[in-house]
Amino acid sequence: MDPVRNPFAPGAGQRPPELAGRGKELDAFDVVLERVARGRPERSLVLTGLRGVGKTVLLGELRSMAVRRGWGAGKIEARPDADLRRPLSAALHRAIRDLAVQHRDPERVDDVLAILKAFALRATPPGAKLRERWQPGIDVPPAQGRADSGDIEIDLVELLTDVAALAQDIGTGVAVLIDEMQDVMPDDISALCAACHELSQSGAPLVVVGAGLPHLPAVLSASKSYSERLFRYVRIDRLDRADADQAVLAPISREQAGITPEALDALFDASSGYPYFIQAYGKAAWDSAPADPITKEDVAVAAPEAEAELAVGFFGSRYERATPSEREYLRAMAEMTEGKDESAGTSDIAVYLGRKPSSLSPARDSLIKKGLIFSAERGRIAFTVPHFGRYLLTMDE
Repeated sequence: MDPVRNPFAPGAGQRPPELAGRGKELDAFDVVLERVARGRPERSLVLTGLRGVGKTVLLGELRSMAVRRGWGAGKIEARPDADLRRPLSAALHRAIRDLAVQHRDPERVDDVLAILKAFALRATPPGAKLRERWQPGIDVPPAQGRADSGDIEIDLVELLTDVAALAQDIGTGVAVLIDEMQDVMPDDISALCAACHELSQSGAPLVVVGAGLPHLPAVLSASKSYSERLFRYVRIDRLDRADADQAVLAPISREQAGITPEALDALFDASSGYPYFIQAYGKAAWDSAPADPITKEDVAVAAPEAEAELAVGFFGSRYERATPSEREYLRAMAEMTEGKDESAGTSDIAVYLGRKPSSLSPARDSLIKKGLIFSAERGRIAFTVPHFGRYLLTMDE
């Protein structure tokens, strides 16, 4: 098959395979946009799931939905130990630009931009050298006395209130989308929850849509006890067989090509229904197939190539971030679960390694912070990456 036409290549097709089977989530968000724009109360949204289930792609589609409805929308990716002000300022600047196209009062828009600039400038620590000062690229002077106190909770409430009011002027809303939300620093996540609470009380047309690993709800709950009432939690999981088949058939049919039922069976067995894996194995199968349709034999030939690519880009890049002691912990998890996507008891891991549980706490906590494992339930730990245990067991083969 022509590799240039490969519908599984990154960015190929009109709708990526990761969105197959997500119609329920898309429809629900459409209702959220409509309700909020009409001034009716609605909770913000949090998407949780393992890596490789398509959270980031879904988040991008939700942003596109908001923009198509005339909303201002900005998306950021949180980074560990990074301040929220700078990326959030950039995201809100984009959202305000979306709104400015529709707003009839340029001075009103500039007033909100001035408040945003005041908020953004507080990202620079006091006393920083001139070359270290960040300039947000907003072409108005900063406002005084609004969103510039230096207290992130106070400033965020004031800023989001004003941005939401700008959207309310034109009968729309604002969507702030945050990927890897579990990496937002504690003070910032607390401020974000407080702002969402304040805005929901006033009926302001602004929603936050977060996406993160399965332990994100626990992170939010630890920040503010009322966070459970602020967000609607949606678990994003691997695709069932029908949706996984659709994720393969839809892009192939757009290229007027075909695939045999046996090849579909083989692709599902290899990918386990995880969208990222479907795309990896589908891409390799397309490139390996000498003719139309793709067969079971083509999938078998392509599998080692797909697995080699996953070993470097999906598994290996994460494994390389672990220290030797952390790798020992990961390997123990893999051996105890026999490479299956299952959780392991933290006390059992200590027994397996012949160590005291307290001596393993630093490695475990660091791996959680790095996003390689998560607390599946009290006293148990699991990989955030599907098939990671299997990868670890095959590394030395």
